[in-house]
Parts: sequence; C-alpha cells; structure tokens
Amino acid sequence: MTNTLDTAKLRAALKGIHRAGVPGVFAEVRDHDQIWSGAAGFADMTTDNPVTPDMRHRVGSLTKTFTAAAVLYQVDSGEVELDKPIGHYLPHLVPGERGEQITVRSLINHTSGLAEYLPYAYSSLRAFPVMAKTTPQSLDDNRFTHFDPLELIAMGVSAPATGTPGGNPGVYSNTNYLLLGQLLELVTGTSAEKCITRDVIERAGLRDTELPTGTRISGPHSLHYESWFGMIDPPRDYSVYDMSFVGPAASLISTVADLNRFYGLLLDGEIISESALEHMQRTVPVISFEGKTLEYGLGLHRMTIPGHGTFWGHDGSVWGGGAITWTRDEGERQLSLAVNLQRWNRLDATGRPQPHPIDTALQTFVQLALCG
Repeated sequence: MTNTLDTAKLRAALKGIHRAGVPGVFAEVRDHDQIWSGAAGFADMTTDNPVTPDMRHRVGSLTKTFTAAAVLYQVDSGEVELDKPIGHYLPHLVPGERGEQITVRSLINHTSGLAEYLPYAYSSLRAFPVMAKTTPQSLDDNRFTHFDPLELIAMGVSAPATGTPGGNPGVYSNTNYLLLGQLLELVTGTSAEKCITRDVIERAGLRDTELPTGTRISGPHSLHYESWFGMIDPPRDYSVYDMSFVGPAASLISTVADLNRFYGLLLDGEIISESALEHMQRTVPVISFEGKTLEYGLGLHRMTIPGHGTFWGHDGSVWGGGAITWTRDEGERQLSLAVNLQRWNRLDATGRPQPHPIDTALQTFVQLALCG
C-alpha cells in the first residue's frame, strides 16, 4: 500500500505546536492500516521529562461520546427510549412539566434547555461566560472536593433555563450528562462508571482507558498545566484532581491509541447497532462554551472539510488537559491528539480571548493529519 502519511511533515507540525507554547503534545494518526504516532515537548516543565505518544491523559468531554454510547446500548437493549421524557425515569431530579418536556434525546444532544451547573458549584466562575470577571481561585479550592452528582444536577435544574426543551440551537451543558449518568444507574442497577466500563470500554477492548475513582492518573502521564486566560502565570499543574465535578460528562482518562480504536469501532457499528448509530449522527446546532455553533449529534460532533469528506469526533478540556479526536466518515483516516496546557489565550480589553500562535499551529497539524 502506498504510504499516504507524510511522517516528516507530521513530526514538524507537531513540534510546531510545542514551539507555539504548549509544554507537551502527542498524537496518533491512522490511515487504513498505517499508524503514525509522535510527541513533542515536556511532560514536566521542572524536570524536562519528555512526553511520549503512549501517555495516559485526562480527555475531558470526549467522555460524553462514551456515556452517549452506553445510553444507546441500553436503547438497543430496550431499557431506554430516546424520545421518552426524562421525568418518566427520574421525576425526582427533573420534576413537573419540565420533566415531561425534556427527553432522553434532548439530554444527549444538549437541547434540553438545562443550564450548566459549574458556575454555581465553583464560586469564582459565577460570572461565566464573561471570562474577564472570573478567577481561577475555585480550581484550587476544589482540588480535593468530592461532589455529589445529585447536588450538581439540582444546581443546573434550578438555574434559569437556556432554551425551550427540544428547541434549536441547543446550549452545551454538563448537567445533561450527569443526568444521563443517573439514568444509567437506574436502568442497570450499577454505577454509571461501571456501566460505561462494562458496556463500552471493555467491549471496545480499551486497555488504557478508565473513569477514575481517585484523584491521580495511574501509569505514564504528563502534568496538566492550566493558564486560565493568563490569570495563572506561570501555568499550574492540576493533574491531581477529584474529577467528581464532571463525572460521566468529562472525567475519562485514555490514550490517543485507545481513542482512535474506540471511535473507529463506534463508527463501524461495533459498539452499538447501526440504527442507534444513525440516531447518534443526526445533528442539531448547539452553542458551545466558547460561543461557537457545533453540528452536534448524540455525543458526537460533525465536521465537514471541503474536498476531504465528513469527520466525526469530539473535543475535550479539563483543568490543564485537552484532547481532540476525528474519524473520517468512511473510517480510514483518524486523528487523536492530546495537549497538556489549557486556556492559553489571554483576554483583550473587551474580555474576549485573543488569537494565539497555538491555535494556528493546532489547526495546521489537524489539517495535515486529516487531509495531508
């Protein structure tokens, strides 16, 4: 087979992300049976220990695809109906008329109208999404706080609605996925973490992927450096953290190899049925935390690159850690990438994040990996 992966260019582009300001970055690119992996920069800026492509990493909201797949597995099993109201299953969490209007589907695709709970759980983020009026103090205050998901859900449910249930555009909210975690617990009789592990992670044969129960990342990993728009200078490590603040919405630990394997199997119909996958790929407009409009399905983003096809995947962010993954519709081209710095953009006088060379370097690498 002709080698379609220009490894020299991929290495150079990955190094470009590091030179632009990311301490450490690593990735895996697949094209049919060809696999390239690479890394650039440091896992620890105090020791200059290098990052390696096999490192485990907190991948943030890529967790949502795993949680959505677990729910759809229960749809396949006849235990959950996508268009049944969440009030039918969890009336004590979303009571009354609202519970009858919000469906399971609208939770998975963020059209429930339920607000994000994080600004209510983290006091220094209360002004979100006005970033200039936030501070990173709560990140430190809650490093070892173990949150009750029911309390977090109550914060999101009681907050002012962001829209009409089922209406467009939807608004991205972690509250939706904490509710899905409670739904999984109800219908399976086990914790959401055990359910997702059994029905998704283990079925996909992912050896280095887990929903953590402790505060540390086991195995080889990098530190996770958070900048919070330049308010933490120099950036501080948050790799040791109690992830109960996001649970089944964004707590997953994985590797770039496991991510490519999972999304490849998922889109090939190996994790859930073809009919469930069809539902997963029905997209609606959803407004992200950054104010961008996403083409969002059931735990999946859709991206179209003119001349190169349609790609499915997700991005994710936690304090200090970020990841992105994309798989071409036909499945033969894949990219998963992890970085150990987040919110590197500083704010301008109006409070808006300014462009940063890291953004351009990342875009260059993604374009090369998916289309080169």
